[in-house]
Amino acid sequence: MDILEIILIVVGLVLFETISSVDNAVINADVLSTMSERARRWFLLYGIIIAVVVVRGLLPLAIVYAANPSLGIWGAFTAMFSSDPAVMESIERSKPILLAGGGIYLIFLFLHWLFLQTKEYAFFLEKHIHKNYSFWFYALASIILLTVVWTTIYINPLIALGAVIGSTAFFITTGFKENAEQKERELKHAHFSDVSKIMYLEVIDTTFSIDGVLGAFAFTISVPLILLGNGLGAFVVRWFTIHGIKTVKKYRYLKNGAMYSVGFLGLIMTGESLGIHISSLTAPLITFLVVGLFFYLSKRELQIEGALR
Repeated sequence: MDILEIILIVVGLVLFETISSVDNAVINADVLSTMSERARRWFLLYGIIIAVVVVRGLLPLAIVYAANPSLGIWGAFTAMFSSDPAVMESIERSKPILLAGGGIYLIFLFLHWLFLQTKEYAFFLEKHIHKNYSFWFYALASIILLTVVWTTIYINPLIALGAVIGSTAFFITTGFKENAEQKERELKHAHFSDVSKIMYLEVIDTTFSIDGVLGAFAFTISVPLILLGNGLGAFVVRWFTIHGIKTVKKYRYLKNGAMYSVGFLGLIMTGESLGIHISSLTAPLITFLVVGLFFYLSKRELQIEGALR
């Protein structure tokens, strides 16, 4: 990769991590508003070490190890930074299971948002699907998984296995997120200790970061670049949590942009797992275009509201 390609990938990762973590930042800000100044300072200063070093460092390691168990834990760790051709070949062989798992996870994440989640409607079709066809999500997800497994199990069983793993990971993390929304409401109105709230926020950050880490593999399989991009994105999310959450909430369609990006990245990863060559610049460029479009729609909505006042 040349330097321009590396810069585009890293900037794309930062943007994707930031936008896909908007919900996480909102939850953090709401819970932090109920905590003492000392606890807020601890979470925002020392919690970033956990968010960047531990969570976004260990998750890629766990994924590389799960896709290459023969390497062992230490071997998976060194493989993330190794240029050894044998190690790189091993990681290359694991791409189908990694990309298929991440692709299915992200596609299901997008469809779950489109069909089931309450949202600001940027387009009429979003409202129409959510209001009239929400019950189709589970049927559609099942059909997609069955189709992928049925068409790939004899071609490459690793792709089929990856799809099943991605589906399983999606439903597990979705359950945690839905529980997080319920717990957030409880924490805002109940007298929990600051320590309990900090622990809760770290668990939620871990759950939400899975989306960003899996989506990052659509940009590149270079773990150092993923660590750099996602790590910088985590810093940006914490900054918004402290200083800019009210501004972020005003741009009502940013979440839509994040979810459409997720859908496109899921398709890219699934296509690559099937052997379709897709340029490494495709993921960051699509992310820039999609997020830029919904930022424009959000800004236009603000201008219209301002003119009506």
